[in-house]
Amino acid sequence: MRPKDEQKERAIRQKAIEMIAEQGLDGLSMQKLAKSAGVSPATLYIYYKDRDDLIVQVCVEETLRMFRATLENFDPQMSFGDGLRIQWLNRARFCMANKWSVAFTEQIRHSPYHSRAMELIGTEMSDVLGQFVRNNVVRGELVRMPFEAYWSIAFSPLYQLIKFHFQGRSFPNHEPFVLTEELLLQTMQLVLKALTP
Repeated sequence: MRPKDEQKERAIRQKAIEMIAEQGLDGLSMQKLAKSAGVSPATLYIYYKDRDDLIVQVCVEETLRMFRATLENFDPQMSFGDGLRIQWLNRARFCMANKWSVAFTEQIRHSPYHSRAMELIGTEMSDVLGQFVRNNVVRGELVRMPFEAYWSIAFSPLYQLIKFHFQGRSFPNHEPFVLTEELLLQTMQLVLKALTP
């Protein structure tokens, strides 16, 4: 068996991310991936058992990268405003710097691979963020509500602004759009108003 080569492995991962981001899961075949990454098809099987294993492993790695970026300088004991601000800035920074990863994750999120990857990742992220929410509900800094409602209000505006930024405009015939930190923080303040008692 040939030894693993980190540079080849990185190239394989990056090309898999790009192919899935651009063409969806149906656009990824091991033959096309090998050609795109500049390796032989046999090389792929040094790193991954099969196509499914490749997709799940890449999903785990990209999700963990995003989780780590989100939690940078974050503490679940923070006030709601401070904690949400750090999360918004961290998430925005990660998304802006990792456009392919974001598009890849969106493709995977609506597939069975996402559930398999989340099982492997575990609950560390949800445990930390859950503690943050519970702490702030107890302190009276956050309205108690179902998780889905909280998530929709807390983060959907951020991700929609990022999508508009990537598209370069919000809707056809609208002016070009670039997300600035000023607009990001202004929007976050409105989200805070919606979530605080």
